[in-house]
Amino acid sequence: MWKPEYTEAVINRFDHGIDTSPQYMMSPTRAIIEGADEIRQKLGVGERHEYEIYDVLASEGFTEYVSWPLKHTLGRRHMISFATKEAGGFANEDYCFLRSLVPSMAVLSELRTKNVLARTLLQTYVGPRAAEEILSGSITRGSGDTISAAIMICDMRDLTTISNNWPRDDVIDLLNAYFDVVCIPVEKNGGEILKFMGDGLLAVFPLNVPDACRRLIQAVQESSGGMQRLNEENLAAGRPSLRYGVGIHVGDVMYGNIGTQNRLDFTVIGPAVNLAGRLETMTKTESRAVLMSVDFVEAYGRDTENRFELLGDRDVKGVGHSVRIFALNEQSSETALPNPQV
Repeated sequence: MWKPEYTEAVINRFDHGIDTSPQYMMSPTRAIIEGADEIRQKLGVGERHEYEIYDVLASEGFTEYVSWPLKHTLGRRHMISFATKEAGGFANEDYCFLRSLVPSMAVLSELRTKNVLARTLLQTYVGPRAAEEILSGSITRGSGDTISAAIMICDMRDLTTISNNWPRDDVIDLLNAYFDVVCIPVEKNGGEILKFMGDGLLAVFPLNVPDACRRLIQAVQESSGGMQRLNEENLAAGRPSLRYGVGIHVGDVMYGNIGTQNRLDFTVIGPAVNLAGRLETMTKTESRAVLMSVDFVEAYGRDTENRFELLGDRDVKGVGHSVRIFALNEQSSETALPNPQV
């Protein structure tokens, strides 16, 4: 949307399902999308109009409305509309000028729309950092990047048992609710989810963001509170209670394109990732929900005695030396941090 007093256009976004809402069903937009070649309507306060949008525009002082289809490739139709406050509506030369712009606007809008769509889809499926890498041209096998970060691997417990005993749709609902509880605090506190792995996920908090380690712990504790509330709802609905384990480490994360010549996956590898994964696995034998390495505790830097509980040195599979591990003191709490500027 643009008005003369705007310095730039305003982009409004709508949720899925808008095309079944009364707002859309009773609108000139629907008429254009479904085949109308033009809609032109004089507007007047107090007059009886076909669509509610006409009443809204009239109340704001607009005198005429016109819209045309923007015809994109593959037969897709979109819509552009204009309204004027000039007395008597659009002058004929203005109407003709605007109509002459429609073909050019169709081409321009398709390019811009597909650019936004590609960026949105990539961010949805691979995360914002990986999306920018791909869009910048990192699409060759072996290309990638390395970042220093606090690393969090989270995995849900008992999914196999739940999948065997519950209908598919219930399992999907449980998984989506679980990921909401875990992922929203991660992103809120400045983390980035790099990878979903079945019922698990890998997230990083880049160390170039202030208080990255504290932000990770804040996210874990918010997730724990959210899981308690979710399980209360699950039990009330007769659904199973959910559990998960979290492994935390700090180090370098290497991520990039790995695969065949024709099919690539933007994945994450490295010793630091492996150790975080081993710590997550150890939450089962240690009977603690959250385990972390001594490297992470040292990087955290302060108030560690109250925040973390030393469990001792443990032999870790795949690591050539013992690792000192800590558990999160679940009675402690973080002071909420402001949203990071990332």
